[in-house]
Amino acid sequence: MSKASTGNYFEDFYLGRTFVHATPRTVGEGDIALYLALTGSRHVIGCAAPVAHSLGYVGRPLDDLLAFHLAFGKTVADISLNAIANLGYADVRFLAPVYVGDSLAAESTVIGLKENSSGDSGVIWVRSTAVNQNDEEVLTWIRWVMVKKRDKSRPAPQSVIPETNARVKPERLAVPDFLDCREFETGLTGGPWLWEDYAVGECIDHPAGMTLDESDHTFATRLYQNPARLHFDAHLMRASAFGRRLVYGGHVISICRALSHDGLENALLIAAINAGTHSNPTFAGDTLYTRSEVLEVWELPGRDDLGALRLRMLGLKNMTPAELAEAKVDGKYHPNVVLDLDYTVLMPRRN
Repeated sequence: MSKASTGNYFEDFYLGRTFVHATPRTVGEGDIALYLALTGSRHVIGCAAPVAHSLGYVGRPLDDLLAFHLAFGKTVADISLNAIANLGYADVRFLAPVYVGDSLAAESTVIGLKENSSGDSGVIWVRSTAVNQNDEEVLTWIRWVMVKKRDKSRPAPQSVIPETNARVKPERLAVPDFLDCREFETGLTGGPWLWEDYAVGECIDHPAGMTLDESDHTFATRLYQNPARLHFDAHLMRASAFGRRLVYGGHVISICRALSHDGLENALLIAAINAGTHSNPTFAGDTLYTRSEVLEVWELPGRDDLGALRLRMLGLKNMTPAELAEAKVDGKYHPNVVLDLDYTVLMPRRN
């Protein structure tokens, strides 16, 4: 009997099964530096400790997406090592900041499953939660992933497809009590636009593009300790339908978020990811561009210094936003649309 784990296949999952994921991760300053080097992110709270202190943080927190990727990486060995594709996200909530020195651990529970009609794979849904060393929840999310079957002859389980909310409602957003934006200075970000300046239906075609290199996306996935074979094993992937390695979808999210800085400079924090789809594969050599659309503008209960914007972020490969007429035609994504992310940010208000 081999001692080496080959990961879980579709038939290894059942409703209610809980995985306590291995290898907690203590984060350091080097993680922040590497994330900035790989994404070029300019979101100010993750870049400047004095700014973070002035807003009420006890230290410079990790970028929200860096924290998410590190937590997500914990789940891969148990949930998606044999994945064909990571299909989507829902109800992702950022509950507490993660600081240098914190140790992240994660667990996941199966909340849904459905075998595909081909009989050689199926989709599983899991609810995952990440905690710090004090057992304080810092992140929670639902995702669904298509996983191979080990044995096609195994009978299909009863299908259970969980309901997921279309959005995280404003009252469920975890807005830090300590966060104080009453004296926020827009000169810190270089962008003059605050919460009141955005309107529902407004679109921003962010001007910058970024070409992904093999070394960048490989390094990023290693940083997150995400061992999924489809991101690392070129020999294995030559025999796949793609014929090459896929870029980790989380890295695509991070690049698109970094590119969205111009025009959303004061979107300080991600409070939630409402839904997300990796609509087409991304490969090394592709150039990413980003478009943002304002879906909703929310006041926050009891806060006059801070508001929320619900945004739709489209990631495009090898096509500028100005060249895209429609993201979907007849219900099918344009082949150059690689990401459709519905998320909520917190932004200072004009006092």
